[in-house]
Amino acid sequence: MDMLRPLPAGHLMSSLLDQDIAHIRRVMPLSLSGDLAGPILPASYWRKRLHRLLDTGHVNKGQLADIDSLLIQIDLHELSAASSSSAVCAKRAIIGNAADRG
Repeated sequence: MDMLRPLPAGHLMSSLLDQDIAHIRRVMPLSLSGDLAGPILPASYWRKRLHRLLDTGHVNKGQLADIDSLLIQIDLHELSAASSSSAVCAKRAIIGNAADRG
């Protein structure tokens, strides 16, 4: 006779966290890259969403590593966007200076 064993405490919460982390890992990069108008959802949205997962208090070591990795991706995206923006401003200044001289 097969008897069902009860699931360990927290199993459902851990499974839901795993699913949420997997979803964020799939869609966040696409959302941040967006299109010509910019990101579909900003980095601040994703950062808050990840921090909400941390705030549950049910994050295991592997999930913590995954969330940390995603937060680092957000940081790198913001650094890249900031450096790209600086480069565009610098190019505009150079072009503007050249036009003033010409």
